[in-house]
Amino acid sequence: MAQTIVELLNITKRWGPFVGLNNVSLSVQKGEILTLLGPSGCGKSTLMRIVAGFEKPTGGSVVISGTAMNNVPPERRPVNMVFQRYALFPHLDVFDNVAFGLRLRGMPKDKVNADVTAMLKLVQLQDFANRWISEISGGQAQRVALARALVNRPSVLLLDEPLAALDLKIRHHMLDELKRIHAETGTTFMYVTHDQDEAMILSDRVVLMNKGGIEQIGTPDEMYGAPKTLFCARFFGETNLIEGKVQDADGKSARIDTAVGPSEVSRAGLSAGESVHISIRPEAISISEHSRSSSRGVNAVTGRVEDVTFIGSRVVYKVREPQGTLIKCQEARTSAGIRFAAGTAVSLSWDPASVVVLGE
Repeated sequence: MAQTIVELLNITKRWGPFVGLNNVSLSVQKGEILTLLGPSGCGKSTLMRIVAGFEKPTGGSVVISGTAMNNVPPERRPVNMVFQRYALFPHLDVFDNVAFGLRLRGMPKDKVNADVTAMLKLVQLQDFANRWISEISGGQAQRVALARALVNRPSVLLLDEPLAALDLKIRHHMLDELKRIHAETGTTFMYVTHDQDEAMILSDRVVLMNKGGIEQIGTPDEMYGAPKTLFCARFFGETNLIEGKVQDADGKSARIDTAVGPSEVSRAGLSAGESVHISIRPEAISISEHSRSSSRGVNAVTGRVEDVTFIGSRVVYKVREPQGTLIKCQEARTSAGIRFAAGTAVSLSWDPASVVVLGE
């Protein structure tokens, strides 16, 4: 059974009339990577700062390893935080930056040297110990910040947009490094990002936040494949959202009339006359060349390719169907390359099981 290491109970944060967090409750399990994901201003960084002790909640309580933390100052909490700007000391070399916290606690010199050396090896910077911060790259500086936080052996490592300042290639490399370091240390990670790709690559669980509250919690696969709200479907990955109304339904499936025609869905619990949205991921839509036998039908439409985007291993087509709705579909690139040029008449179809039905 998973052990809870951080418990947030009914956390509220107000600044005058503005509510930054509204009655947020959340449990973090020991050893997991839990990501707080959401748009700017949704409250994710504020929640992280409350865990760290840099912000005081207006209401609610923070419990870490079974101990209430509301009145415990940041330096006495069993957590360490890595910031977007790293906050490294430019007048110290790499070794001394990592050693700073240990020396501040009065740890014996031999123990400091051993722990820092081991941590630099963990983050693969053992050959950079004597470099000044100005002499290393952004990715290396981020690893120094990680080493400085981890060397204190926190129960929870808090990472607030730590990769935002890095370019795409280095960011992907650092995500792999974070996963490796997490696997080797077993430290609990709480990670803040607005980037859905980072969340999907890194996380054991994702907490999607919106307007100071929690929209949905789940594994990356659950969040992508089974969104529970329109906000989650829109924010977590690309999708086609189409309005519709339930025409008929039974205990296992339903038929929904939409702007692009009827769609059958494998979904129980719907009622005839109910207004809904259907969500269909681009990769769930099959695209083929239009023929005389092609027609609008159940889970099938015809249209014309309006735009083609080549993304390495993927090709994304935007298809305009006769009623004007733009549908995005995606397929893996083959040796044939781009199969359909802009202007090509095509047919689209999808499986009922791939459709997610969302309420208004």
